[in-house]
Parts: sequence; structure tokens; C-alpha cells
Amino acid sequence: MSRTEVPPGTARAVRVAAGDLMRVIDVDGGQVGDVFAFAGSGTELAEHHSAAHTRAGIDRLFPAVGESFVTDLRRPILTLVEDTSPGEHDMLIPACDPARYAALGAPGHRSCAANLREALADEGLGFPGPTPQPINVFMRVPVGEDGRLNWLTANSRPGDAVTLRAEMDCVVVVSACPQDLVRISDAGLSPLAIETVHNGGTRS
Repeated sequence: MSRTEVPPGTARAVRVAAGDLMRVIDVDGGQVGDVFAFAGSGTELAEHHSAAHTRAGIDRLFPAVGESFVTDLRRPILTLVEDTSPGEHDMLIPACDPARYAALGAPGHRSCAANLREALADEGLGFPGPTPQPINVFMRVPVGEDGRLNWLTANSRPGDAVTLRAEMDCVVVVSACPQDLVRISDAGLSPLAIETVHNGGTRS
């Protein structure tokens, strides 16, 4: 097993092989994480997890345990195999970006969109397209009966985690979301962690 710490407001990238298990852990509780997944292991990434294609494939807003997230080519890339949190996650809201913070009066604020590019660059990787819509773990944005979105604070507890199985070789980026102007994370920003079990427990 390998463990990668994701400091508050930043992101880290990990490479996982088909069959690996990857656990995203909310270390202190109440912290939203943006998860991005890209197929392959070359230096220039293209195919990626697609929230829209996943919703169309599973006929729900977010996968249940045992269901897969798919790419923009409709291929399974990650499967949700365990969730020890209260089970509230989001796949409707885009990653926060510089334009979002400029509109909120905070130009220059860190963002998940920028975190993604930085984390990939740290691994010598690039993604030429626009920022994909992420898997927002621990994020609570329920849809009301009137169709309105309700922005609620994360209720995940210390140590809560979601475990994902890689269905292909891929690069996964996890951002401990820096959004602190809209209170989606509880009591300020806190870290996340990524634990990866490589090929059923062999060394990384």
C-alpha cells in the first residue's frame, strides 16, 4: 500500500493500474474533494472520466456501490467498491476555477481547475482539453423538488473514505477543494489522503 497526503487547498496525482484499489480519505472530516481520472499513462492525456456519460450510463446522479464511472468514450474507468461516509457526493457541479473566484470577488484564489493542471505538471503530464467535470466526493448539493440546487456543508466524518477500483491503467488527481467562500467544506479547509493498494497488495 502507498499513501499520498493531499494538503488543504492543493492536489496530488497518482498513477494506478487496472485492478488497483484507491481510497480517498477525509482525514479530519467535512472536506470536499474533486477527483479527476484520465485513461492511460502517457505524457499527454486525452480520454477522461465524464460525469455526463456516467449519469447516462447508470440512470442516476451518482453511482451506487458496485457501479462504474465511465469516460467520454463510455468505457468504465473506476468502480465504486466501498463508501464509509454518509454517502452524499456530487457529480453536477464543475470544478471551481479562476473565473468563479473572480466573480466572488477573490481573484487569484486557488482553484481545483488550477490544482489539476499543477498536479499533472508535477508528474510530467498534460491535458490539452478544458477541465473535466469532477467526481465531487463528500460534497452535498441535493436537488430539491423544484429543481433547485441546495449547497450544503459536507457531513463526512474524520476517516470517512470512498474506495475505487481502477478498471484500466489511469492517472487520478485528487484536489482538497480550496473553496472557502461558499461553505461546502466544514470549518475551513483540511487535508485529504489517497491510499492505493497496488495489484491486490503488491509493492508500488
